Amino acid sequence: MAEQTLQVFTDGAVRFFEHTNDKDVKVGTPYLVENVNPAAYDVTGIIGISGPYRGCVYFTAPRILLKHLLLSIGEIDACSENLFDLVGEVANTISGNARSIFGHEFMISVPVMLEGAPSHIHLPQNSRSYVIPIYWKAYHAAVVICLEE
Repeated sequence: MAEQTLQVFTDGAVRFFEHTNDKDVKVGTPYLVENVNPAAYDVTGIIGISGPYRGCVYFTAPRILLKHLLLSIGEIDACSENLFDLVGEVANTISGNARSIFGHEFMISVPVMLEGAPSHIHLPQNSRSYVIPIYWKAYHAAVVICLEE
């Protein structure tokens, strides 16, 4: 995957955090992982991709990051439903940003939210994914890109 393609997804994540009270988000160096054990934290929002690219993009974060993120955007109710909505919104913002760059043929699904172990995320076993680490406040999250052209 080209560096410019990775940058599109990185920019989408950064754009979301720019709407918070604490805009100080840092992005780590992307790295490749085998899809045998997908990278995931407590809650994950997955967007399916079709068109010139096929696969998925997802945002995954620990509950505590999501709770603080809710507070940062003015939401005081950190119930599970709001955490799921938030992780889906972040995933949607990231993939929507990519769609605006790659064009209308870059088709994105509605987000699917998952909780728990990475075994709930099924990725092609013969492929690898890029993990883009996201650092916000004292927390770690990730954007994971599993796309084939």
